[in-house]
Amino acid sequence: MKIQGKMFIWLSFFILAMAVLYGVWAKEPVGTTALFMAFGLAIMVGYYLAFTARRVDAMAQDDKEADVADEAGEVGFFSPHSWQPLSLALGGALAFLAVALDWWLIYFSLPIILIGVWGWVFEYYRGENQNQ
Repeated sequence: MKIQGKMFIWLSFFILAMAVLYGVWAKEPVGTTALFMAFGLAIMVGYYLAFTARRVDAMAQDDKEADVADEAGEVGFFSPHSWQPLSLALGGALAFLAVALDWWLIYFSLPIILIGVWGWVFEYYRGENQNQ
């Protein structure tokens, strides 16, 4: 994780230089502010990764002689099949459409979103996948 921290810190310095250059050259406050905020975000992420890298063991990506297979293993559990993301995507799309068209569409999108969240949370508490 050491390399990710260094990459983000170097990225933050580049963003800072571009923010100063853009602010002097364009004299446009919104873009300058956005670039300074991007600098702040990059420096926070870089500091966190560098801070965390000192407290964890060295990983395969920190070793220059490492092989791809050195990082192999179980990554985590991923649901093999789930219809809940489809429900959430439809509800979210309808909610964003409500922002664009008219707010009364929220009344139709909110139940779809709530059903999707409820189903996703309790997906492994009932049915054939109960004990996974």
